[in-house]
Amino acid sequence: MDKSVKSEEIARLRGRREARRRSSEQLRTIRTQLSTGSTVKPEFEYELLSMFVRNEIAAAATMPALSIILSIASMLWATPLEAALWLVLVISSKVFLLELCRRFIALSQADVDIRVWRRRFVFAELLNGMTWAGFALVGISNYASASDSLLFSSHVFIFAMLIVILAIRMTFASTIMPIMHAGTIPMTTAVVGRLVMLGILVNDPLYYALASMAVGVHLYFVFLAAGLHSTALAMLEFRSQKDLLIAELEEEKSISDEARRRAESANKAKSRFLATMSHELRTPLNAIMGFSEVMKQEVLGRMPNATYRDYADSIHASGSHLLHLINEILDLSRIEAGKYDLHEEPLRLADIADDCNRLLALRAQGKGLEIVEDYTPGLEQIWADPRAIRQICLNLISNALKFTPRGGYIFVSVHHTSEGGQRLSVRDTGPGIPKEEIPKVLQAFGQGSLAHQTAEGGTGLGLPIVKNLIELHGGRFELHSELRKGTEAIVYVPPKRVLHAVGPLQPFGFERHRESVSTRRPRLINSPAHAEQRSTHAPSYARA
Repeated sequence: MDKSVKSEEIARLRGRREARRRSSEQLRTIRTQLSTGSTVKPEFEYELLSMFVRNEIAAAATMPALSIILSIASMLWATPLEAALWLVLVISSKVFLLELCRRFIALSQADVDIRVWRRRFVFAELLNGMTWAGFALVGISNYASASDSLLFSSHVFIFAMLIVILAIRMTFASTIMPIMHAGTIPMTTAVVGRLVMLGILVNDPLYYALASMAVGVHLYFVFLAAGLHSTALAMLEFRSQKDLLIAELEEEKSISDEARRRAESANKAKSRFLATMSHELRTPLNAIMGFSEVMKQEVLGRMPNATYRDYADSIHASGSHLLHLINEILDLSRIEAGKYDLHEEPLRLADIADDCNRLLALRAQGKGLEIVEDYTPGLEQIWADPRAIRQICLNLISNALKFTPRGGYIFVSVHHTSEGGQRLSVRDTGPGIPKEEIPKVLQAFGQGSLAHQTAEGGTGLGLPIVKNLIELHGGRFELHSELRKGTEAIVYVPPKRVLHAVGPLQPFGFERHRESVSTRRPRLINSPAHAEQRSTHAPSYARA
């Protein structure tokens, strides 16, 4: 009871500690979000910035190469000077952004101010987006001299360039939405303004349609970027939960390892204590039991006071009970520690049960109980430890004697099992055990409530010892009981421990002689020739 109460108290304290920790983390997160002006957790904000920086560094050559291709293509409707100037501005803004990314990577997370670096990246991306928006102004002075086909082709090319740039920036900058907006809105605005202006100049509704499509494409890519952003946040959240779970598992593992180490230390201390106490208790017990038996049996002379004889008898009985209790505790501790060695040999389960019945017959007669035996004849031998099997039988029959009222019956049976093993059953007509108390009586020092009121005193170690001993043999123990209808304890011996008789591998001597005689040619035993041969080969003392 004390252990269960203590474990519940520890679990309650641990739950309170976890609740306080979660509430403090939530408060710290809300305070940080209010100070940074973002709804994203600070650690996630850093991870999102890191993802943007890694994407930019990994594709450092992509945007300059694309800008070179676009600059060369723009020379079809613009002057080389305008194309070269735009190219220099784009590459310069890209170099500035990459330099910021390299500085960010060089810092540790503790040295990074999220608000400052987010502002820097937004400014750098805005500068980059404005330089890319300048592509819409390249060649705008040559509209009057350009042909209609070239003019239309240039705007279609610019529209396609807008789609490509929006897709690239959405892929790189979707982790931080303000950066994505800063890099794409200037370019879309410039392209839409150029198309609208050209539509006004030439009075062609096609350019208005292209401008509307540019706005729609931009909104579509913003929608996709928002989806990628939420996916990145979910991924970081899952990773954080995984890391937290791993940390909790590591903590629990360390706690369990520490608990296991303490349990092993306590088990060793218990073993040392039991070994010491067994010696310290048995030594005076031998003297107590020996001297009390001498006084009880009046070996050294008659004891005139009958009360003293009763005292000596009580002292001897109490010493025997205490010695039995010590032996049971030591047996159970050895079994639990895995130090109980089985000394196995062939034996018959029915013979062991019959011996135990004879040992307890006087005790059963004293209580007015009748033991009914039922053994299947011709049972095979089993391979087991005789001392352990005898202790199992004695414990089961002793329990039945304790808990069966006067005039009851105890049925002891040994039979085959359907699997090929053997079973020992001890059934009584005692008070029985409630079903909810069966797990309790199978624990050390556990007894049923009704048995406490009606039976003799006991230690509550008999059934746990039976269960552990039969499990050492690879078998199992079952306890069936119903209130006020008796109890049945069944011990199952596994089939692998049953010894079956093996037939001879070759015929015996008399069988070989019989086979040789049957294959030989028949002879006339009483013929004259046979009589003469027998007299010739007879020994000399026979002829004499």
